[in-house]
Amino acid sequence: MAEGSTAQREWRVTGMDCGACAAKLRGAVERLPGVADVDVALMSERLRLTLDENETAPERIEKAVRGIGFGISPKGAKAERPKGGFILPDDAVIGGAGAVSQEPAPEEAADPVWYQTAKGRLVLGSGALLAMAWASRLALPAEVSHWAFVIATLIGLIPVARRAFAMARVGMPFTIEMLMTIAASGALVIGEPEEAALVVFLFAVGELLEGVSAGKARNSIRALTKLVPKTARLEVGNKTREVAAEALSVGQIVQVRPGDRVPCDGEVVSGTSGVNESPVTGESVPRLKEPGADVFAGSINTESLLRVRVTKPAADNTIARIVRLVEEAESARAPTERFIGRFSRVYMPAVVGMAALVAVVPPLAFGGAWGEWVYRALALLLIGCPCALVISVPASITSALSTGARNGLLMKGGAVIEAAARVTHVAFDKTGTLTLGKPRVTDVQVLVGKEADLLALAAGVENGASHPLGQAICGAAEARGIDSAVATQSRALPGKGAEAVIARATICIGSPRLAAERGALSATLRAEVETLEAQGKTVVIVLRDNEAQGLIALRDEPRADAAEAVAQLHALGISSVMLTGDNRRTAAAIAEGLGIDHRAELMPEDKVAAIQNLTVEARVMMIGDGINDAPALAAAHVGVAMGSGTDVALETADAAILRDRVTDVPGQIRLARAAMGNIRQNIAIALGLKAVFLVTTVLGITGLWIAILADTGATVLVTLNALRLLFFRPTTAERLAAPGCRPTTHATNETTV
Repeated sequence: MAEGSTAQREWRVTGMDCGACAAKLRGAVERLPGVADVDVALMSERLRLTLDENETAPERIEKAVRGIGFGISPKGAKAERPKGGFILPDDAVIGGAGAVSQEPAPEEAADPVWYQTAKGRLVLGSGALLAMAWASRLALPAEVSHWAFVIATLIGLIPVARRAFAMARVGMPFTIEMLMTIAASGALVIGEPEEAALVVFLFAVGELLEGVSAGKARNSIRALTKLVPKTARLEVGNKTREVAAEALSVGQIVQVRPGDRVPCDGEVVSGTSGVNESPVTGESVPRLKEPGADVFAGSINTESLLRVRVTKPAADNTIARIVRLVEEAESARAPTERFIGRFSRVYMPAVVGMAALVAVVPPLAFGGAWGEWVYRALALLLIGCPCALVISVPASITSALSTGARNGLLMKGGAVIEAAARVTHVAFDKTGTLTLGKPRVTDVQVLVGKEADLLALAAGVENGASHPLGQAICGAAEARGIDSAVATQSRALPGKGAEAVIARATICIGSPRLAAERGALSATLRAEVETLEAQGKTVVIVLRDNEAQGLIALRDEPRADAAEAVAQLHALGISSVMLTGDNRRTAAAIAEGLGIDHRAELMPEDKVAAIQNLTVEARVMMIGDGINDAPALAAAHVGVAMGSGTDVALETADAAILRDRVTDVPGQIRLARAAMGNIRQNIAIALGLKAVFLVTTVLGITGLWIAILADTGATVLVTLNALRLLFFRPTTAERLAAPGCRPTTHATNETTV
């Protein structure tokens, strides 16, 4: 194998409308030599894999995908849509590479309504033919009506059969299309064209409903990308000009007029206005934005002109991040989904084998009528199809992810949803999570020199810091007109503070514990620290070459909804604990007010150890926002980052809360429990209906059309049940408290958009 021949490739695949489609696509390409790590995302229409091009060329991948009826185009190219077919949505066709055309991507054109799609036309056409065939029975001889039903069957069955044999050619013979082809053809052979035509029609209806439901779920994600305006008003000198929003660079200044959407993630430079963030975070009440405040791309300026400095490129703004997280979440298959996938691969051949036995054993062994038992076997084939079972999990997961994204609750896949639903303990970071993360400097006590010099040194070390305490110190210096000292060799001391070199001296700012470690905490200084901490303040000490220069006290107030969140978690049967690196006195004061257990003076490794101890006997969710929280987020069963947190925390975490509301933590758990409850309902519907009709079919009580109605009906029922999650309101729902617990009485009344 030549060096460098293996690489990751990505395509856009159109025509997928259910979890079964994604499974067929995955199965078709992973059988090819040199293909590994196949990742299919239904909602984002993405195929990603690792390919050894010495064994399989990319063109062969594309040919295989087109061969089973999907459109495929390389990443970044215009979407390819097969045309002229019946089974695939949006004018897709079953065919080869020669049957495709290039069209604008879906987001560039409005999706057609159901009756304008190929599936819709098939349903309307086959339904009309079926109606005419039934009408012919009333007015025409039986021979004529017989052939009318045959024609109606064949017209609807041909595209199904084409896809069935295409799937068989790539090593996947046991598909619903193949079972449909065998059952309908067999019904024609044994003289039941009426039932065959009805079966084909009901199958087409089921396919159409799957396509419609998938379109609704996909559009809910696509709608996020449309929140960001296409253009922005860029300041150039003393003038403004309109530019593409995606072309904005960090540091540029844009103007956002009243009624306009914010074109970027940024910081308000000037102006004061209310901004409606509901399209992004679900927060229904406009938030006041003043100079220094952060704004999200896609939010709406409601009152007056704002000048905004771009802080993130278009590819990394809030909307892009949400879409990326949701798309990645699709690929993280839930354990239940993986189990059902494995089960169905064994189940399908077993059903085919059972149907074969039903067809031949009674006639050969007991003298039964061949026509009767072949008929029952055909019905058994249709009943046994696992479509409803296969889509039961991904349909619910997709709906839950969409609902979460609309409500500012992001979860990276089905595995995270399952884990969140099983959580029994929640661990919170303090600063920036349970508290506002916006402490203010309350006391400055100087031991050496002047107050201005002390703040200049502290601001120099903390300049550019992401930690709220560091930002507060820099803000206090700026508010007093004090310039930060020029610092070099800056570095963080995780859990302790930070240090830098200023004027050839090592300046360190950190906790009293750090000062004690460096021998700079005198008895007098310790007493002063204890006095301030008893007032609920956090104290940092400034050191120059390990000699104390002074101390700075800060206070961070708890979030308004923190106590409410703890109460809601308790109502859900979930215990809470606060983990903080802050001193014991400050931690105790905050914990007492919130009604939560606490552990204080924890280093990052201590937080990890605390999480690991909890995970021995409990299912733990960790909530944090800072760099020092990243290891603990990774150690928990579920790590959740606050939306205002650092990029490191957001990337490490399994989930994120965009609204920075602590009450969204129990909301996220409610949503996860709702999704898992929905999955269990879907599995019960799928297996229950099949169990009943398998028995009735073998006994001869139900026939072909009932069989396909049962299969299609189960598929429709699980799909509709999954779509209920699109209307779930995590912040107000009270249905899913832990068993034995009373529903929470602390749910908020906010509405979400």
